[in-house]
Amino acid sequence: MGINNSMLGYFLNASPVVKLVMLILLIASVISWAVIFHRGSYLRQAKKQFQLFQEKFADTDDLTHIHGILTNRKIKTPLNGAALLFQAGFKELIRYKKMGSSIDASISGVERAIAIAESRELDKLENQLSILATIGSTSPYIGLFGTVWGIMMSFQALSAVQQATMPMVAPGISEALIATAMGLFAAIPALIAYNRFTNTVNRIGNQYAIFREEFLAIAARQLQAGHVNKKVPQARHAVDPALEDEEEYA
Repeated sequence: MGINNSMLGYFLNASPVVKLVMLILLIASVISWAVIFHRGSYLRQAKKQFQLFQEKFADTDDLTHIHGILTNRKIKTPLNGAALLFQAGFKELIRYKKMGSSIDASISGVERAIAIAESRELDKLENQLSILATIGSTSPYIGLFGTVWGIMMSFQALSAVQQATMPMVAPGISEALIATAMGLFAAIPALIAYNRFTNTVNRIGNQYAIFREEFLAIAARQLQAGHVNKKVPQARHAVDPALEDEEEYA
């Protein structure tokens, strides 16, 4: 009998409670792997987009020029990550400039706007990670419950037999231990992925915090120099022609 048939046989011969435990763990494992693939792809894309933003705009201190590039592209894609933080800060900066607020008030307002946008972006990055944490922490205990229940049922069945032998005990115990194995199979990948993704989110969050401080420093310099325009320039006049053809900036 092959491995697959043996596993199926163990499942079919198990008690209803152990079968339910196995089904729960199987569903948890499927959900876990789905979240792992989805979150892994999303976080890789977020890192790539941040790096692209940094590469395109790291060498310029002209906030109006950067805003023109972000908002006036031939091929528009939704802004996210650092680009959204920049947009939130720049719009608030223009608003305070039009109001004629002091530099300190303007910088304080811009900092709050970027912090709010940063929190929203971090919430997006952390989405579904709690699922991995829950599966990773509870699956071993669910599997252990199935094991304990299966062994208990096996010994209860043996109580009706005058003489118990190893061939009589082994199948029931094997069926019960499958639940523990399935619990570990669901929990280990979930915990590894959760720790890795959490570390990635923390690193991106640190990069966002550094970007926020850099933006505030540039904004303060431009406010002091009076170089922040009250109106956002039109695309084809404000954007560097060499950069206007770029297809993706965020």
